[in-house]
Amino acid sequence: MSTTLGAGTDTGAAALTTAALALGDDALVLSHRLGEWAGHAPVLEEEVALANIALDLLGQARVLLGMVGDEDELAYLREERAFRNLQLVEQPNGDFAHTIARQLCFSAYQHLLYAALAAGDGPFAPLAAKAVKEVAYHQDHAQQWTLRLGDGTEESRTRMQRAVDALWRFTGEMFQPVPGLDVDWTELRTGWTETVTNTLRRATLTVPEGPQTGAWRAGAGRQGLHTEPFGRMLAEMQHLHRSHPGASW
Repeated sequence: MSTTLGAGTDTGAAALTTAALALGDDALVLSHRLGEWAGHAPVLEEEVALANIALDLLGQARVLLGMVGDEDELAYLREERAFRNLQLVEQPNGDFAHTIARQLCFSAYQHLLYAALAAGDGPFAPLAAKAVKEVAYHQDHAQQWTLRLGDGTEESRTRMQRAVDALWRFTGEMFQPVPGLDVDWTELRTGWTETVTNTLRRATLTVPEGPQTGAWRAGAGRQGLHTEPFGRMLAEMQHLHRSHPGASW
């Protein structure tokens, strides 16, 4: 496999690769997870909405991975330990509430991150300036469904609360600094906490306890350590490409 990964030896090139893989893998993996809803969404409208979000993320992933190598090789031929995505985005879809909770947490983070990158003049600014508009829709979609489910029936509220509680421990990893991304991580975390907390409270949901109790644990996806469901997802995502090496369509 030949890619341009590691082609540069200077610190700047290494940081660019690290950041591009982190952002690109986040988008690629979550895109695949959302794509798993095709044919299974609770209503037809959500088939379209989730597919559109997945396509937006896939477009981001193509640009980001293409900055440092061959996008197809990076997506389909890397081993599990070479992926640098957050553990949050690899979590299984679960029920619809679980998917919405995952999307709420990630899109609030991604929107703030891309807004910060778009305001700068670094290599990710052009992508971020375009993607931040897409992610604003992703965030609004997740917020509206969080409110609808949290402040809905007893069953929908129970499921939404259960989903938030289950995923909360994965959110701390989002605020670990990534080389090559020039943003204020403390400010990002503060903005994310305010946004998500406000949404959960409006939805009559309980905000999980924070890091002072040990509930907010950072994962190690950025270091290539992933949760068990990721291996199964990756095998499915890469199966066709690996089964027919060199094939063209």
